Amino acid sequence: MPIVLRLLTALLLLLPLVGCAAMVPLTTSNPMFIPSSNHEQLWEDTVDVLHAYQFPVERENKLDGVIETQYKPGASVIEPWHPDSVTGIDRLESTFQSIRRKARVTMTPVNGGYLVGVEVEKEIEDPDKLIINSPGYATFPQTDPLHRDLDAVVGPATPEGWYSVGRDSNLEQSLLQDLQVAYGQ
Repeated sequence: MPIVLRLLTALLLLLPLVGCAAMVPLTTSNPMFIPSSNHEQLWEDTVDVLHAYQFPVERENKLDGVIETQYKPGASVIEPWHPDSVTGIDRLESTFQSIRRKARVTMTPVNGGYLVGVEVEKEIEDPDKLIINSPGYATFPQTDPLHRDLDAVVGPATPEGWYSVGRDSNLEQSLLQDLQVAYGQ
């Protein structure tokens, strides 16, 4: 059996596991208007939705109305409990390619409520550039005498090896729809 035929057969067998019904209709405006005067409740509901998507919150600033998350690896076919890979195509992509996403939610006060916006940055790994960032690079060997070099980790401050592929509109729409439900809209 040719390898192409085997790959197509395997892909067709995986499609029911991925779920094509998870397509997110692009209907929610971004940012969306939420008529509310209770900033604290909106804030807590927003954090709860981000936690439901298993995004670890990196930074919260209530005065600026910004919540930023840490990067989260994309969920693969064998991780159906992670909702960040919204569509079947996203889930297949995360299965065969290292993907990570970072969310940023803004809450801007306007007349009669808030504008809630969601931006999800999606990045793909380029493994050729990860050699300097490997875990073993920053460890101290036991055979060398102790050095008092406080700058032992050499390399870029920002991780190379990842490049942006733009915003993940499917996940943005899914988050916005779940936020609407959480806000009682």
